[in-house]
Amino acid sequence: MYEKHFGLRELPFCLTPDTQFYLNASWHAEASTVLDICINQGEGFLKIVGEVGTGKTMLCRRLLASLESEYVPIYIPNPYLSPEGLFHAIAYELGIHLNQANSHIVLKVIEEELVQLAVLGQKAILIVDEAQSMPAETLEALRLVTNLETEKFKLLQVVLFGQPELDIILQQPGLRQLLQRVTFSYQLKPLIGNEVKDYVTHRLVTAGYRGPELFDKKAMDVLASASKGIPRLVNILAHKSMMCAFGKREKKITKSFVFVAIDDTESVSRSRWGFSTSYKKVVGL
Repeated sequence: MYEKHFGLRELPFCLTPDTQFYLNASWHAEASTVLDICINQGEGFLKIVGEVGTGKTMLCRRLLASLESEYVPIYIPNPYLSPEGLFHAIAYELGIHLNQANSHIVLKVIEEELVQLAVLGQKAILIVDEAQSMPAETLEALRLVTNLETEKFKLLQVVLFGQPELDIILQQPGLRQLLQRVTFSYQLKPLIGNEVKDYVTHRLVTAGYRGPELFDKKAMDVLASASKGIPRLVNILAHKSMMCAFGKREKKITKSFVFVAIDDTESVSRSRWGFSTSYKKVVGL
C-alpha cells in the first residue's frame, strides 16, 4: 500500500489490536496500574468499561501479554454463551474436555483443577472481553464460579471488559449479588490534549517512520477534533488521510487530506465540517 512511500515497515493504523502499538496514555496507564495492583493483591472481581473504540481490547491484550508465569489466563473473547457454555469454555481453557457432562459436574471439575493450580502456586484469572454480550443468566452463572475459594483466597480472579451497557445490565435486580462482588471498576476515556498527537506519533514510529512530522499542526488539530479522541476513529481517519496523500504522491499530511477522510467516514459527522470531496477520486481509485 503506502508503506514504501512514507518509509514504513508496516501499516501504522490497523484496527486489529496489536500490543506492540500500545501507548501508555493517561487513561490506559491508570487502568493498567490499578489492574496490576488489584491482580497482584488477589482482588476477586474487576471491571473495565469504555465506549466503542476507546481501547478495551488493546488493554485486554496487554494484560494477557504482561501476566507473570504464575498466572493461568482463561480468555473468553466471545462471551455470548449459555451458563453451561461458559462452564465448558472455562474448562476447555484449563485443558479439561468434558463433552457431555452437565453443569454441576463441569463446575466441580473446574473447582478441583483450580485447587490443584493453587497447590502448585499458580493463580487462575478469567478475562472476558465484550462482556456486555454475555446474557444475564450467564452473568449470574459467573457469580457461581467466583464462589470457588479456599479459606484464605479466591481460586479464580475475574476481569470483565465491556461497553457501558455492561453497567446497565449489572444494575438488574437479579444481578445485584454479582454487582456486589465487583471490587474495582474503571471507565476508559478518550484521548485528551496532546495525547492524540502522541498516539499518532507513537504508532508511526513503531511502524518504522523516522522522518519529520508527517501530519502538520492543522491536520493534527482537525484529526483530534473529528475523532473526539477515540483511538479507533483516530486510526481510521489517519489511515485514510495517508491513503489520500499517497494517491496525490504527497509526503506531508495536510488538513485537506483529513477532511477528505472525514467525508468518507460515516461514523464522523460530515455536516459539522461543511466539506465534501470524493475520497476515491483523491486516492485515485
